[in-house]
Amino acid sequence: QVRLVESGGGSVQAGGSLRLSCSIIEYVYSTTCLGWFRQAPGKEREGVASIYSSGSSTYYVESVKGRFTISHDNAKKTLHLEMNNLKPEDTAVYYCAAGRNVVFPSDCYSGSWFNSNDDHIYWGQGTQVNVSS
Repeated sequence: QVRLVESGGGSVQAGGSLRLSCSIIEYVYSTTCLGWFRQAPGKEREGVASIYSSGSSTYYVESVKGRFTISHDNAKKTLHLEMNNLKPEDTAVYYCAAGRNVVFPSDCYSGSWFNSNDDHIYWGQGTQVNVSS
């Protein structure tokens, strides 16, 4: 059974850094997309960053460009999100996600994968990130 287990959330002051990790268990990598979503209180869930499973090209939502870095280790089946210069508006629950189906590279690199139906994605349980001013 596929499981995504996140770690690394916590509380930091503005300007600080956190590194989120996601272990993807019992998952066979194929040509799909991996990524991170977040949901802040009272707001809709949004895609933050994505990376193609068989490549290194990435996509970032505009608000995190230059501050967040997504990476993955196929051998260890882990996904990471390095978050620097954190801002209070980054406060949210962050979810690790992996595609259940084949995804075209262009859909991953463009960010359109974030619009996939929930049942097309494996989800982690979420990890809380709090950034204080």
